[in-house]
Amino acid sequence: MRIARRGASLAAGLALGAALAFTALGPPATAAGGSSAPILYLAQPPNRFAFARLPAQIPTPSQCVAEYGLDCYTPAEIRTAYDVPSRLDGAGQTIVIVDAFGSPTIAQDLAAFDQAFGLPPAHLTVLYPEGKPTWQPKALDIGWAEETSLDVEWAHAIAPGAAIDLVVAPTPYGDAIDNAIADAVENHLGNVLSMSFGAPEAAIAGQGNNLQLRQADAIFRQAAAQGMSLFASAGDSGATNGYPQPNALFPASDPEVTAVGGTDLFLSDSGTYRGETVWNDSVPSLCPYGCDYGPFGATGGAPSAVFPAPAYQVGDGSGMAARTTADVAYNASVYTGILVYLSFPGVPSGFYFFGGTSEENASLVVDHGVGGWA
Repeated sequence: MRIARRGASLAAGLALGAALAFTALGPPATAAGGSSAPILYLAQPPNRFAFARLPAQIPTPSQCVAEYGLDCYTPAEIRTAYDVPSRLDGAGQTIVIVDAFGSPTIAQDLAAFDQAFGLPPAHLTVLYPEGKPTWQPKALDIGWAEETSLDVEWAHAIAPGAAIDLVVAPTPYGDAIDNAIADAVENHLGNVLSMSFGAPEAAIAGQGNNLQLRQADAIFRQAAAQGMSLFASAGDSGATNGYPQPNALFPASDPEVTAVGGTDLFLSDSGTYRGETVWNDSVPSLCPYGCDYGPFGATGGAPSAVFPAPAYQVGDGSGMAARTTADVAYNASVYTGILVYLSFPGVPSGFYFFGGTSEENASLVVDHGVGGWA
C-alpha cells in the first residue's frame, strides 16, 4: 500500500462555461444568476457494533440471526448470492472512491478485514488533491471514516484483484468534493468511480441554478465522455430524505450517474440466493427478523426536481418527465448486513454490521464497471 499526495489539478473555475450549458427543468441560468451557496454532502451509513474480533469460526447467516437478530454476510456469500463469476475479480482495473476526511486507520483496517476473510493484500493508494485534512474524532469525521472503511473494504471484497484509489477531499462541501472528483477524472485514475454520499435536492440552494451542482454535472459529463462509469448512493432515508415531498439525492439524480438503491437480501447459509425485498425498515412487514433494534433506514429513490428524464428513461412506461432514481438495487439493510472492520479513534475497535445504499454502491461498481458487463 502506498500513500500519495498530489497538488490540486483543477482550478476552482473548472469548465464553468460547460457547466452552464446544462439544461435543468427550470429556466437556464447564467454565471451571474447562479447560486453560489455551498452544497453539503452527507455520509453516515447505518451500522451496529458486532464483535471485537471475529470468532475462530465465522458465524453463518442463520447463526448471526439467532444470536444477534441480524444477518452477517461475508464477501464469499455476497459474491455467491449475486452470481459473480470467479474469473471477474477486477484484475487490471482501478476502482476510484471519493470521500471526505478519509480514515486515519484505513490501511490497517483494510488489512485486518482482508486477513479475517482470507482476501489477498490490497493495492490501495490514498490521494489528497488539496492536501491531507486533519482528522478529528468528532461525529462528522467519524461518519465519513465509517463511510470510507465501508467503501474501501467492500470494493476490495468484491473485486480483490482491482487496485483502489481513494481520493480524499478535505471537507464535505461541494467545492472540495468537486475538485476531488475532477482530479480523478482529469487524470483518469480508473474506469469506475464511486460516490457514496449525497445531498437532498431540496437542501441545495438554487437547485439547478447552483454553481457547485453545475460544476459537478460538467465533471460527470467529462467522465462519461472518457468512458468512466459513475455510481452514487440513492440515500438511506427513504423517498423524501426527511422532506415533506419525495426528494432525490444528488449526485445520484444526475443523468450521467448510476443511482444505486437498496434491498433486504436473504441467503441460505451457503450463500444461495433466496430473494430480496425493498429496504424499508419503517414498514413492519418489510423489517426483517422482528426488527429488534427498530428502523435503521430505507432506500432512497424519487423523481428529480432538477434534471429532466434522460433519453434512457424516456418511454420507460413511467410517464415521468423528470429523471427518476434509483437505477439499480443491491443489499442495503443492516438487518441483512455485511461486516466491516473499524479501529479509528472515537469508536470501539472491531467488526460492525453495516448497511446503507453506500454498501451496494461500493460493490456494484465492481459488477457493473470492473466486472465487464457495463
